[in-house]
Amino acid sequence: MLPKRRRIAAIILTALPGPALAHHGMDDATPGTLGEGIMSGFAHPVLGLDHLAFLLAAGLLASAAPRLGYRALAAFLTAGIAGALLHRAAIGLGPVEIGVAVSVLAAGGLLLALGRRTAIIASALAVPGFALAGLFHGHAFAEAVAESPAAVFIAHLAALTLAQAMITGAALLAARAVAGFGNLPFRAAGLGATAVGAFALVTAIGG
Repeated sequence: MLPKRRRIAAIILTALPGPALAHHGMDDATPGTLGEGIMSGFAHPVLGLDHLAFLLAAGLLASAAPRLGYRALAAFLTAGIAGALLHRAAIGLGPVEIGVAVSVLAAGGLLLALGRRTAIIASALAVPGFALAGLFHGHAFAEAVAESPAAVFIAHLAALTLAQAMITGAALLAARAVAGFGNLPFRAAGLGATAVGAFALVTAIGG
């Protein structure tokens, strides 16, 4: 019988959702209508813990230097569309889920190590990194609608992009609201994102 600590850890790991490649609110069925495509697009970022962790961390990083942060978020969303189109065209990007997990680890690590003050520097360097992350996230998201009709795919992509913009925007506003707490909210969020990214990476490698 496993020691108590190992049993507790096993229960927690079992309860955590895995990478979000197939989670899109449709019981893993391929969306076939515009309504299903829209629902899939809105649900996908929320149901995938790794994707959600990255979006929240990205919004927090962007809040430190708004102008540069907005550019980084725009680069992520634009590259996400490009990644989805690459998937639609059957152009692979290699181990996509590993790329997603690494992006979550990187965003979490920046928050954890840098805090609020030096996150401004991270934001200044973030545009290329956010764009690269967007390619992997977008490519992974498109798995849900890879075989859907073109109109459904477009509806999914539009809803997905809007949902991601809303989540990152909410995180950005939340960061401003807790600015008086200094580095603590940033580092707490960084710790959470790092844990999610590590779990996603182990899952992706093991899968």
